[in-house]
Formats: sequence, structure tokens, C-alpha cells
Amino acid sequence: MANIFSDSSDRLSHLDETGEARMVDVSGKVATRRQAIAGGQVRMLKATFAAIEAGNAPKGDVLGTAKLAGIMAAKQTAQLIPLCHPLPLSKIDVQILPDPKLPGYQIRAEVITKAETGVEMEALTAVSVAALTLYDMAKALEKSIVIEAIRLLSKTGGKSGDYQQQIEVNPS
Repeated sequence: MANIFSDSSDRLSHLDETGEARMVDVSGKVATRRQAIAGGQVRMLKATFAAIEAGNAPKGDVLGTAKLAGIMAAKQTAQLIPLCHPLPLSKIDVQILPDPKLPGYQIRAEVITKAETGVEMEALTAVSVAALTLYDMAKALEKSIVIEAIRLLSKTGGKSGDYQQQIEVNPS
């Protein structure tokens, strides 16, 4: 494959000199505290929301299962996303909060590590898998559940500095 960049400073970090995908070498970086918070939401019919809130879903504990799935997924991010580094995660906190206005749930995941690279993908993976698990646990009640607005809310640490989301997400 031909070199797609004329100047090495224009090169994307996950491409080598020939344009092939590669894992970035982070061995020269200093391990520092990194934190990422991601969010997402799951919308559903009022009746589905009411059934979950009442504990009447056919598969059992929808929210507890979704929370646990999110935690487990964050720990497996490097197995799911090819160029992610396996990281020692110090904290994974997944929250699934009822939002009657949707109706549905707001999902938030916070991940912390002390490593050479950030944990944005781990936080985003936790939210994504928690949302998918919520859908799986409630699909017998409703097939039209909508998973949306999965995004990075904030991150701290690392060469690129801190980030705070500026855009508010409104339900459809």
C-alpha cells in the first residue's frame, strides 16, 4: 500500500508508514492517572419503563444485569476493539438512572486507570454494552427500544489534556 502521508507529522497514530493499521507504542509514555466518563440513553414505551421499574420484566433484574454487563465489558475492551491496549483498570462505575421524561434510562460509566494511555474506549464500551444488555433483558416487553446518544462526556489526563462535552443531548 502506498504511503498516504507526505510528512510523518501528518500521520495518523494508528497507521504505520505504509498506511497499515497498527497498535500505537506507548512504552515511552509515563503512566499517569486517567479518567473517562461516558454516557448514553435508552428510550422505550411508558409501559415498558413501568414494568422495569416495578421489577416485572420476564428475564428478571434488568438494571442489575445491565450494570454488571457494563462493568464486565469495560474490562474486556482490548478483546473487542482491535487496536486498544489492555489496561489495568482501577475503577469502573456504571450507573443506570431512570428518566421518566424519555421514558427510559440514562446510562453513565466512569473508568479510571493509572497507565500510559486513556480509558475513553473502556467507558464508551461499558455504556454500549450496558445499553445492549438492557435491550436484551427487556426485548420481550418491547422490540422498539432505542439506544442513543452514546458519547464521551469527559476525560482527564494524557497528552491531549482534559475534555468536557459542550453539547447537550435532547431526547427525540
